[in-house]
Amino acid sequence: MKAERLFQILGLVDESLIEEADTASSPAAVQRRPSWVRLLAAAACLAVICAGAWGLWQSNPGAGTGSPGDAALAGGESGGDGHSPGTAFLSYAGPVFPLTTAEADTGLTAERTVTWDFAPGSYEDGSPRQWGAQVTDSYTLTNPTDGGVTVNALYPVPTSWLDFPGLNAAVTVDGGDAGFSVLSGGYAGGFRDAGEPDGSTWNLAPPDEWADYQALLADGEYLSRAMEETAVPEVPVTVYQFTDFAAPHEEYNAATQAVTFTIDPEATTVLSYGFNGVSWDTDRGWCQYSYFVPDGVRRETETKVLIVLGDDIGDYVLQGYADGGCDQEIDGVSCTVTRRETTLADVLDLLCRAYQAEFEQFSLGRGQESPFRYLSQAQYQGLVWQLLEQYGLFSDTPKDRYSDGRLDEILMEALSQERVLYLSFPVTVPAGGSVTVAASFWKEPSYDYGCSGSENVGLQGYDLVTALGSTLEFTGQTAALVNTDTIEIVRQNLGFDLENGVAQVSLDLAEPRYYLEIRPLEG
Repeated sequence: MKAERLFQILGLVDESLIEEADTASSPAAVQRRPSWVRLLAAAACLAVICAGAWGLWQSNPGAGTGSPGDAALAGGESGGDGHSPGTAFLSYAGPVFPLTTAEADTGLTAERTVTWDFAPGSYEDGSPRQWGAQVTDSYTLTNPTDGGVTVNALYPVPTSWLDFPGLNAAVTVDGGDAGFSVLSGGYAGGFRDAGEPDGSTWNLAPPDEWADYQALLADGEYLSRAMEETAVPEVPVTVYQFTDFAAPHEEYNAATQAVTFTIDPEATTVLSYGFNGVSWDTDRGWCQYSYFVPDGVRRETETKVLIVLGDDIGDYVLQGYADGGCDQEIDGVSCTVTRRETTLADVLDLLCRAYQAEFEQFSLGRGQESPFRYLSQAQYQGLVWQLLEQYGLFSDTPKDRYSDGRLDEILMEALSQERVLYLSFPVTVPAGGSVTVAASFWKEPSYDYGCSGSENVGLQGYDLVTALGSTLEFTGQTAALVNTDTIEIVRQNLGFDLENGVAQVSLDLAEPRYYLEIRPLEG
């Protein structure tokens, strides 16, 4: 956190007290001014997935066909000129990165072979599905020195924590399962407007080409930050927790509870969790937070918290409404409000654990694997704090996406945002000897949305980078394809020629990035 921002929002807090509240606790608040910008931005984002994606493709139609040197590759499998950029896909899956180490100047040399296995998978009904590839990235590490060398090997994969379990990643050393822990890089992308070129930052802008990762990893700072432990600061906060909900659900199935108060925005910062709506009038410091009253039917979290940093909110009004618009007041809506003083670290620990429990309750029943198999609570809380500090209300320049202080989005997006994760494991290479290290995982392809109208719909793209972010001294690299009977190569700069049996090629270490684009064969 920037020091000036920290001192700006911190203030003294009163001693703890507990309030039982089921009616308004102060005179009626001034007229509310709803703020639906976030919801409109989300709706706009959904509306332009197809139209906007098509517009992006139209603005760079040459990206769909490659450079003139690719013309010979449009339906064939020859080698290409090594310089064509390939297709700029609308959904970019990131490249296959090389192995690296936490240590610099290890003295080790490396021989690398990357293999894409295109054996088809299957749908639930057993029919074949040609989507993605199993990648095995194998290295022979050689130690030419007179002493043994032990390194902390790091294998980078571009993904999100939410998608990571589906990679089924594994690491072997000399053929034996090595196991691994996972280090987490920060969000790899940026932010953009919600469809209008107004300079706003409502939407995420994940990496959309390999050059984005080149800029991210080239100087080593991204990995350095991933290796650091991030702790949530022990700053004082006042927490208002809402429990013991009641409402006339039989009459109002969207019954809503709202809490209204006035603050000095320069002296008070408010974060929320479990609230569905927030409205404010910045000029007057008027705020209203609202939530659908849990009814035991709607999948609605019962963890509802306001976190206050700086000056306390003072008196507040509790009022029930017929729905989330908070226009029609109703009776019979009540809750218990508990106020306590604690630290930001303590309350984020509580919320992260609550979110994990809710995630596993609602998601695992649908067959979705839990990222918390690999992601510790300390890591998770650190990622949440990073988003708050870099892009949320603790930043000097908060993004519009997080400007309302809703922790729900931040806790969710700490799991869903694209980033680079590093499989971490020790490797010892004896003096004058060699060790074989291999990482294997399922690789999603880059692709164009089916609704985009792009001529590249149906193509699957794969990138490989030769040295980006790696500390190893490579003496050679090879790429190979197996189980290719169900695919055809459409574009590439690798040099495969399947018709003539060329399914393994040597790579030029001076070429930073290779690409491969395939299309599944019908039937």
